Amino acid sequence: MTPTLGNSTPGRDLKRRFLWLGLAMVGGIVILATQLYRLQIIRGEEYSAKSVANFVKEVRLRADRGVIKDARGTILVDSRPSFDAFITPAFCTDCPTIVIPKLAELLGWDADQRQKVEDQVKVAKRNAPFQPLPVRIDLTRDELDRLNARRDILDGVEVVPVPHRNYRSETVLSHVLGYMNEINQDELDRLNADGAKYALGDYIGRRGLERYFESKLRGVDGVRKEVVNARGKTIEELNDKLGENSVIPPHAGSNLVLSIDMRLQEEAERVFPGVAGAVVAIDVNTGFIKALVSRPGFDPNLLTGRVTPAQMAALVKDPLQPMINRVAAAHYSPGSTFKVVTQLAAFKSGLFRPETTINCPGGYKLGARTWRCHKESGHGPVNAKQAMAYSCDTWFFKVADTLGLDPIAEMGRALGLGSPTGIGVLGEVPGIMPTSEYHDRLSPGGYTKGMALNSAIGQGDDNVTPLQLAGVYAAIANGGTLYKPQLVQRIEDLDGQVVESYNPEVVRTVDMNPAHLKVIVDGLVAVANEPGGTAFRARQKYQESLKDIEVAGKTGTAQVVAIGSVRLKTHQMDFFTRDHAWFAGFAPVNKPEIAVVVLNEHGGHGGVDAAPTGMAVIAKYFELKQLDANSPPQRSNQPYVLTLPPAPKLEDVMLTRGVPPAGSPNAAQH
Repeated sequence: MTPTLGNSTPGRDLKRRFLWLGLAMVGGIVILATQLYRLQIIRGEEYSAKSVANFVKEVRLRADRGVIKDARGTILVDSRPSFDAFITPAFCTDCPTIVIPKLAELLGWDADQRQKVEDQVKVAKRNAPFQPLPVRIDLTRDELDRLNARRDILDGVEVVPVPHRNYRSETVLSHVLGYMNEINQDELDRLNADGAKYALGDYIGRRGLERYFESKLRGVDGVRKEVVNARGKTIEELNDKLGENSVIPPHAGSNLVLSIDMRLQEEAERVFPGVAGAVVAIDVNTGFIKALVSRPGFDPNLLTGRVTPAQMAALVKDPLQPMINRVAAAHYSPGSTFKVVTQLAAFKSGLFRPETTINCPGGYKLGARTWRCHKESGHGPVNAKQAMAYSCDTWFFKVADTLGLDPIAEMGRALGLGSPTGIGVLGEVPGIMPTSEYHDRLSPGGYTKGMALNSAIGQGDDNVTPLQLAGVYAAIANGGTLYKPQLVQRIEDLDGQVVESYNPEVVRTVDMNPAHLKVIVDGLVAVANEPGGTAFRARQKYQESLKDIEVAGKTGTAQVVAIGSVRLKTHQMDFFTRDHAWFAGFAPVNKPEIAVVVLNEHGGHGGVDAAPTGMAVIAKYFELKQLDANSPPQRSNQPYVLTLPPAPKLEDVMLTRGVPPAGSPNAAQH
């Protein structure tokens, strides 16, 4: 058949149909690819989360953190119930447009807080979309009610019961206990790389026992598996199908039992008159600490909880710096409490004997300069015991002039001065035990003999921590054994079974001639028990309590600024230019048990402003010992209840202000 012009042939028509079919297939493939790209690339994370979310979610079961108790089992730190708000980014649909704005409204966030949460969620959605992110810690009752009322529009938001740390003694022992706050990203990466299982928003120990024993206190979290829908809501009827292994229970952290007795601690807090300073009571035969005051302190509940910028600024700007642990992280000139070191060095040299007598006319002449004794009229002829009892500076000036500085420094270093004690729990400064080399390196003009005279009486560049000084007097009390100070006696599990015990640790034994040591101790006994001794009046105040207890001790008044030509009374001076008041002692002399050191920072005079506190603490120690002997104490396991009156404040001691003294750099104080 001849084709007609304008008509299509069957072959051409078939080709056209194949062409349109091919175009349709290509178009379908393009549309499918576009959809796959949108689903898998652009919104892949969202749909992946939803698909997984429709199956199983792992819920973290937080372990109880271990409690901290005193020596008798009184609970000082435990956990209280609290509610925290979390966002799980994978389940938070319309997070930046609906959920976070509504949370900001319900919880009263400002623009900065809202932006911070948005940024955190954005980062978490990329890095850990299924990990709940804490956005509000420790909800109030009103906040909790508001969130529960609007759960319908808060996709991905959960309110979870979380135990929060509860410090029952408030500012008391705050530097020992420490506090907790949120872990940072660097810590998270480092600790988890070592096998820990921290998550964003977890709290971690800061300072003190909370930091040092973090791994012991923390415990191990558990897991509960739940079937959830795409919005993160639990599907209860499907949970039973997960089987017996759907729950891994948490394991509570271990408990710490301290060597501190809160009964003695309370007495030390009550009788200490200073607005700033420290008190240390230590077992001379073990190194375990029985009481430890660092004033002023801070409230760990505040720093662990929702501290405001204004509250933090107040802590930082406080002129007394309450965040500093004065027991170990601050050092001071020890004043005349250091004279035991100088006398030990004098006897060890062989150039001085107990009967060596020096005449004190009220000072000591070295070159063209006279170094004043604290008693301007002088003590007359004094031997070693009398020099200690009356705190005669001139006797010790003669030792320094004869020996030079290095033998004194050598004895001080042997007794632990100039280096950390190794307590670990508390941050420490090493203090300064200067030598001639130290002065050649750091002092303008290098070492001179006058520097030795200053050091011999605990002034100049001598700097010790109260904890170090407690170690010195404990070693003198026990005959020369320097112990490492410790705060924790044992670690227990949840049922009270001992997991680990801590034994006394000897740092070193210092060679002390018993005959020489007896002379020094006799001098210290005279300080507290003989008329004219600088701690005699303080001892008399507690005569009834200490009638069968012989106390050895030494007072010290360490000047902060140079003495002028006219000595001013304490109340005439600006607070921060007043002398530091010291007391260091131990008891009983015949068989020593406890050493006590008191530092009343800018407190005035050792005999008046520090020694009474030391005597009161010693008296209380033996009162409690007798009480426990008559009625053996039982483990209380009861929460501690703070009953102490407020500590004195700076304004209470700054009512009278005078002109700070100036003048001679002479450092003679008793």
